[in-house]
Amino acid sequence: IYSNTGYELLADHVATQTGIPFNDYVGEAVFEPLSMTTAIAVGSAAKDFRGALPDMVSLARELLSPRLIAQSTATAATTPQFPELSGVLPGVGRFDPNPWGLGPEIRGGKHPHWTGTNNSPTTFGHFGGSGTFLWVDPVRSIACVAVAKRDFTAWGMTFWPAFSDAVLAEYPPATSGPVDT
Repeated sequence: IYSNTGYELLADHVATQTGIPFNDYVGEAVFEPLSMTTAIAVGSAAKDFRGALPDMVSLARELLSPRLIAQSTATAATTPQFPELSGVLPGVGRFDPNPWGLGPEIRGGKHPHWTGTNNSPTTFGHFGGSGTFLWVDPVRSIACVAVAKRDFTAWGMTFWPAFSDAVLAEYPPATSGPVDT
């Protein structure tokens, strides 16, 4: 299951190791280098980040083609860590297995899922209670972001997969390199 506590423990670890409060660290190490001018971390590392759509797009581009971290680190973060572990994807349901990377949720074979039916099993990402999501499909070499101010409920599972499939239909599989729109 997704764990707010896990993200908060990670933030505490980063702060201890760097000597910099986590929210300041994220600003200096992520927001500034990616020119995310509206992004802020205002509380819990698990849920209290804010930013406008252009900043989410900058983050999506970074996740699609990492520059701030080594490719090996990005691969480890987006590869299932306990691939056969079952669990709950909040707001969606129980899955066996329920793959997660080191933070991101991984689509795997979950059905139903909040990404599109045409997303690859290696698609990874995150969605929040505010109705916002970001996914990256490394096989298709595309990322998608949706920003909302409507709390995630059943509407997300109705509209997000169809929206994601429409995006994927608009951008056929890339022959090389990420799609930049």
